[in-house]
Amino acid sequence: MVLDLGSGCGASAIAAKLCGATYVVANDIDTVAAVATQMNCELNGVEPPVCLTENIIGRRTEAFDLILLGDMFYDEALASSLHSWLDLCIKSQGTKVLIGDPGRAQFEEHGIRQFLRRQAQYELPASVREENYGLTCSTVWSYCPET
Repeated sequence: MVLDLGSGCGASAIAAKLCGATYVVANDIDTVAAVATQMNCELNGVEPPVCLTENIIGRRTEAFDLILLGDMFYDEALASSLHSWLDLCIKSQGTKVLIGDPGRAQFEEHGIRQFLRRQAQYELPASVREENYGLTCSTVWSYCPET
């Protein structure tokens, strides 16, 4: 079971489906994201995931094997609530967490960084750098809080 948290257009949910995940949930509080996810699934020939548009951060959820999230550390309060909730998911359910982040200052300076292990790093193309205020690369981290 995979949760694509802050799913946006559903790219991670689609990737999970394409990699063989049988149960995928795409969650984003923006209802347009659910529509975009459905459309992108059609374009990619993938059965759409379950799409939830309520905020599930801080709530008990199904026991997900994997939570995927990206670029959600743009706000200090959100980063702190994510840190607490992800820690709970890992400790109570054994969930694995992968985080994608383009190097936002709020993420670089947050206490959660001490619990991250870099898995991969990707240089962004020049056109993407221009659109993203000079951010040059994106990193995939695994979240490994103290047990």
